Amino acid sequence: MGHVRRIAGAAAAGGAVVAGLAEPAAAHVDYVTDEDAAGSARELFAAVFSDPVSVAVLLFGSLAVLGLAVGYLRFAGSLRDITVARRTLQSYQPYLPWMLRLSVGLPLVGAGFAGYLFTPVVGADARLLQVGIGFLLLFGLGTRIVAALGLVTYLGALFTVGTPMLLASEYIAGFLAILVVGPGQPSADLMLRRLVVTDGTLLSRFRGIRTVGGLLTDAGIERGAAPVLLRLFLGLNFLYLGIAQKWLEPASALAVVEKYNLVAVVPVSPELWVFGAGLVEAAVGVAFVTGTFTRGAAATGFVLLTTTLFGLPDDPVLAHITLFGLSSALLITGSGRFSLDSTILPALGHRLDPEQQPAAD
Repeated sequence: MGHVRRIAGAAAAGGAVVAGLAEPAAAHVDYVTDEDAAGSARELFAAVFSDPVSVAVLLFGSLAVLGLAVGYLRFAGSLRDITVARRTLQSYQPYLPWMLRLSVGLPLVGAGFAGYLFTPVVGADARLLQVGIGFLLLFGLGTRIVAALGLVTYLGALFTVGTPMLLASEYIAGFLAILVVGPGQPSADLMLRRLVVTDGTLLSRFRGIRTVGGLLTDAGIERGAAPVLLRLFLGLNFLYLGIAQKWLEPASALAVVEKYNLVAVVPVSPELWVFGAGLVEAAVGVAFVTGTFTRGAAATGFVLLTTTLFGLPDDPVLAHITLFGLSSALLITGSGRFSLDSTILPALGHRLDPEQQPAAD
């Protein structure tokens, strides 16, 4: 275990150095606006819930979502299209490690060259470390060790810089999921592993060395933990973006609505725009954390991110690649264990349609 402690120590030192170089800038809506608009959570809620039109829109939207959920539970088991789609997504499981490595590696390389630390609101001269971690993840070399280094680096920056780093908290989900699932294929690690386990090769003499994957297996941490980790930390990220960034500090979000004239796209009040955006993000977060209609929530999050990028032309694309990729990963994995998708929702579906045994997710 000595080599594991040395690796952890080096990772912690790297994280502390990078955190020391970090300089917090402004704060996800602040990606596209620097305005210091006035406004508070109390004023936002008062403006929304004192307006009969806004209340009617929220009520209608809530009933529509409830109807969609009940309809899915009632008919999902009898619609072959849903069954085939679910099975097709599950068949992509072998590509999950590669998808995770791309989702984390690419934005890290971009962040290193762009001069920011994980999130564009925190400037840092950490090109070598971030680009190195990103390239190694993309190449799949030392994958689990590199993911551990990235995780400690992020946590060190979070401890030092504070709240602005929460805008990129999806990296926690990515690093942890990579640690659990490993490099997969194609990867340099898999090629090296095959050389080690093949008799007669030069590397076969290293066959007895314990790997990080072996240590995790010994600790009872299996690949099946990946969906749970993805759900939990992605969910917390969406909750933070919806509640803290939209509801509790609506000023910048209102400035975004004004800057891009979003009320011309959907003719509602600016306050309802901000409240509704926060509500959708928070709902996706709750769905992820509880494992409720996980694939539907992942699709909603993906569409939300896509429309944001198309609607806000100067929004930094690189800063959202991790969220894009990890939401796509949940489309493949589904909810996994410890979820309402695997417990309560199937029972509700069976009650609505006793002749069917629908899998809610």
